[in-house]
Amino acid sequence: MRQIWIAACLAASLLVGQAIAADRTQKAETAESKAEVLEQSAAAEGSKARPSPSEIITKPEAQAVDPVGKELLDDAITCLSRTIYWETRGDGAAGMEAIANVVINRLGHEGFPNTICEVVRQGREQGACQFSWWCDGRSDDAEEDESYAIAKEIARKALNRQLTDRTGGALYFHQRKVTPSWSANYIKTVGIGEHVFYKPHGGEAK
Repeated sequence: MRQIWIAACLAASLLVGQAIAADRTQKAETAESKAEVLEQSAAAEGSKARPSPSEIITKPEAQAVDPVGKELLDDAITCLSRTIYWETRGDGAAGMEAIANVVINRLGHEGFPNTICEVVRQGREQGACQFSWWCDGRSDDAEEDESYAIAKEIARKALNRQLTDRTGGALYFHQRKVTPSWSANYIKTVGIGEHVFYKPHGGEAK
């Protein structure tokens, strides 16, 4: 009798686990589909375009995407989350949101790609990545679950147009400890956390 009870418990646990996994997969697929629509809208209409209620990505949906930070970088939420995570890990919510703002701002400007993943990867073919973490030769897997969960939540809000643009329309940034030569050609908008942000004269990307 005890063996039967144990077997029944194991079977029930297996079914519950399968149901949870299926639910997470469904939520992730839904979030990825919505994110694709939202980034296309941003690229076509600029960063002020507001999503319809049916397009809004929910928190459970966003958190179901890449739950442990080790999936391939092939969807908007993962690419944006990893960028926020690696560029500003430990820099506080304001700094993380500012990096998200830059990525979203680039989608609405000529001179940048039309998807978040392409924005993040831009420049690698010339050996000069726009986002340094992408071509530093190290693993891109997230290492801190809590920080990565925060990054995904900020990515979700950025895609939903629920973030205030803290950067004043910035398209570029650099760490405070360096002063790259290109910064003299742009207008400084703000300093947030460990980064300084810039936009082009006239607001046009170059």
